Formats: sequence, C-alpha cells, structure tokens
Amino acid sequence: MTPAAPLALTLGDPAGVGPEIVFKAWSRLRAEGPPFVVVGDFQSLASASGSNMHLVRRVTAPKQATEVFAEALPVLDIPLQSPVIAGQPSPVAAASIVRWIETAVGLALSGAVSGLVTAPIAKAPLYEAGFKFPGHTEFLGELTAAASYQGARGPIMMLAVPGLRTTLVTVHEPLSKVAGLLTTDLIVNAALVTAQALRRDFGIERPRLAVAGFNPHAGEDGSIGREDAEIIAPAVARLQAEGIDARGPSPADSLFHADARARFDAVVCMYHDQALIPVKMLDFWGGVNLTLGLPIVRTSPDHGTAFDIAGRGLARPDSLIAAIRMAAEIAARRAA
Repeated sequence: MTPAAPLALTLGDPAGVGPEIVFKAWSRLRAEGPPFVVVGDFQSLASASGSNMHLVRRVTAPKQATEVFAEALPVLDIPLQSPVIAGQPSPVAAASIVRWIETAVGLALSGAVSGLVTAPIAKAPLYEAGFKFPGHTEFLGELTAAASYQGARGPIMMLAVPGLRTTLVTVHEPLSKVAGLLTTDLIVNAALVTAQALRRDFGIERPRLAVAGFNPHAGEDGSIGREDAEIIAPAVARLQAEGIDARGPSPADSLFHADARARFDAVVCMYHDQALIPVKMLDFWGGVNLTLGLPIVRTSPDHGTAFDIAGRGLARPDSLIAAIRMAAEIAARRAA
C-alpha cells in the first residue's frame, strides 16, 4: 500500500550515518517507492552520495517528491548554519536538527506529507545546545500536543520486527528510577494506546496483549518485589474490565520464545532494555521504532547515529528502509 502524499524523512544528526543511509535507502526504493522527501541539509546528502551528487535534487514542496523520486533524491533544503564533520558530533548542528523535525511535523499535521520517518539523532550534543527532551519520542509528543486526536493518547514507543512487537511504559530512564516511576495508570494507558494502534495501524481486529512483569519471575507472589502484584496486576485487571485481551504480569524471561510469541500480538514492557533486547536479537538490522498515540504517523530505524562508522560507507540502510515501508503502510491504512 502506498499513500497518496509522500512521506517526510528528517535527516537526523548530519555527523552520523543519517545522510549515508538516507541516500542508500533512496537508491534501493527509487523504482518502487514509497516516495519520500528529505527535510534537511542538501549539501550533507550530496556529500554522502559520493560521485552521485547529480542524483540529489532540491525541491520546494513535498508534492514534487513524487514527480522526481525515480530520478533523484528530493530534498527540502534547510541548510546547516555551520558545517559538520562525519563522525564528530557537535552542538553546532542542534538548531538545524530541531528545525528539520519541527518542519516535518508541521508538514505531517497539515497533510502535505502522509507520515514522518526520522533518521537517528544523538542526545548528548542536543542537550549541550539546550534541548530539553529525552529523545525524538517525547519531542514529537510535545509538537503534536495541540492537534486534535481521538483515542488513547501517546506518545508510546513501539519496536517492531516480523514476529514481535513490544511497547514501553518507561523509555529512557535509569533502571534505578524505573520502579518509582511505574504506576497502574501509566501501564493502562500504554496498553490502551498499543491495542488501539494494533487495530488501526496493523489491522488486528482483536489485539492480544502480554503484559511483562517487572521483577524476576514477575515477583513470585511478592517474594521478589511488590511491583508486579501491587501495580501491574491491577493494570491488567482494569484492561480486562475494559474489554482488552490482556494477560499478565508474565515473567519476561519466558515471553519471547517462538511458542510464546504466537499467543500475543504485542508485549507491553516496563522498561527500555526489556523491550529492545528481544527485538534486536530477532532482527538487528530490520527493526522499526514507531511512535503510537499521535495524530501523525511516525517511524524510525531502531539504531543510533553510529558516529564510529559515519562517513566510511559502511552503514546499512535496512532498518531505515523497513521504517519507510512501515510508515507508508500505516499511512495508507489510516487513509483507507
């Protein structure tokens, strides 16, 4: 399925692998689509293309992307204020990175693009420049907070590969703080957003949710921590009362083998690594990060900026390609 309008793809940190994987993704998708327009710095992409600078083209509106996509990578050029060096993160790019995201979100909210795909950003240089959000997910929640939206509201992070979807109750939080942050309301909302997305974005009429426990053995009746019995179990009971097919809390160490995965459509996880490790074990190169519960479609690759290999031609675009395809499928499904 291909949506009527192109996608917007933000360049991410231009000192990372973003420019390289964006050009490589376009090279693979140029014949079949889905079409997208890059919101970012034209020169960074031209440099990443090597001897193929003629295949990178400035456009002035997203609708032009569909017209030129088979011939050249279309770019809405918002130039960097200062040059950057591949592999060397710098806060001088922060203002441009933020502006690219803000511009693309505005295009998505207006309907000029059908969805948003974001190349990776690095948090440390953004923090140095005064960025106040833990990451893309939270920033997108803020940028879309005023837009109308029906249903359970995010942002909720989902990681998806063939055969497994996981969502997170807490995201970029130190493990030492997670227990104090978990609440029944947070878990219920994450699960409601997950179920809603499975129905609307993935076409699953009656979603089945597994809710992961927090402690080893899901607390083992309180002998290994009280969070499972006092916070997570009441959340599962509330979900069931609302007609959601939710089971748990289930010991996380037995949730991700093949037989277990066949019994649910997504796992609601309590913290970052609980959700990301099994996804990356199953398909490290093809994972997609989605933001659920927003009025726009947003996906991204499930890896970071990879400064250590930036500018060396070694980066693989597989995860970005999967993110582009999934964004297009979800956007087309929502439009239908």
